Amino acid sequence: MRDHAEMDLMLKGYGLTTAKILYHFPDHPHLLQSFIWQDYDLAPKFPVLVRFIEFWQAKLDGPLHSVTYTHQKLIAPNEWRKVDGEFVLH
Repeated sequence: MRDHAEMDLMLKGYGLTTAKILYHFPDHPHLLQSFIWQDYDLAPKFPVLVRFIEFWQAKLDGPLHSVTYTHQKLIAPNEWRKVDGEFVLH
């Protein structure tokens, strides 16, 4: 069932966003830990990533050091075409 939801998101313009989050350990603020986050999001405003960062700042103890991200649209408009027929083998 999840596959259909992901395809619907891609057709609506969502792409895969990956963020590398560096944060300070709560008990040892001089040490940094990394966390990798991935979800479907809309560029250029990235509302899903922004909500996650707001959640992190409000609910989690480790203060953020930095967030770097990359975004890739998985389906481009030129990759879709209308198909009128289908061949089924076996």
